[in-house]
Amino acid sequence: MILYPAIDLKDGQCVRLLRGEMDKATVFGDDPAAQALAFQKAGCEWLHLVDLNGAFAGQPVNGAAVEAILAAVNLPAQLGGGIRDMATIEGWLSRGIARVILGTVAVENPALVHEAARAFPGRVAVGIDARKGKVATRGWAEDTDVTATDLARSFEDAGVAAIIYTDIDRDGAMAGPNIAATEDLARAVTIPVIASGGVSSLADLIGLRDTGVISGAISGRALYDGALDLAAALVALRS
Repeated sequence: MILYPAIDLKDGQCVRLLRGEMDKATVFGDDPAAQALAFQKAGCEWLHLVDLNGAFAGQPVNGAAVEAILAAVNLPAQLGGGIRDMATIEGWLSRGIARVILGTVAVENPALVHEAARAFPGRVAVGIDARKGKVATRGWAEDTDVTATDLARSFEDAGVAAIIYTDIDRDGAMAGPNIAATEDLARAVTIPVIASGGVSSLADLIGLRDTGVISGAISGRALYDGALDLAAALVALRS
């Protein structure tokens, strides 16, 4: 199982939100590129980047910070937040992002997901962010009646590289991931599922890994707070 350290970008800084609320942001650093380089030096295989402002604006906002990260490291990075048209998808992939994450458009314009996945095999992921099992969109500000499982199944044959599943109520709360819901989703589809939200300890990572069906996990606040030792986590997941 791959551990994806998260760099969430707000106003050019590294932050973590509490349950997706922009007014509850904790700033962890003002040099995202330096943070990315630290993750690379620690031995990480991937980076998970989120343009938080972009998620609300519906278009990229922290582009300069993302480009600085790409220039600083040679790790593959996946990026979500405000990517809602083919031009933006093509732009990020051409600038060195390994994989784009489509969230809001997966609900509002699923045809774009299918088109992008065909055009860029292996480079398009779907972000499914759920509150009590129902998908939320537009930076988690809008709730829908679509269940996470139904949305995931609708892309079963689209050729997407992964599903990033976030339990919003767990995100940034250091309360542990929703392992049961994530495992249920992973068993419902053949698409690789990456867990996000609440991963706050080595035990959480081991619990996700031991389901045998979850391909990756994203952690942010726990790494910045020191609750999760990155080096120890990488060793454990590779053993």
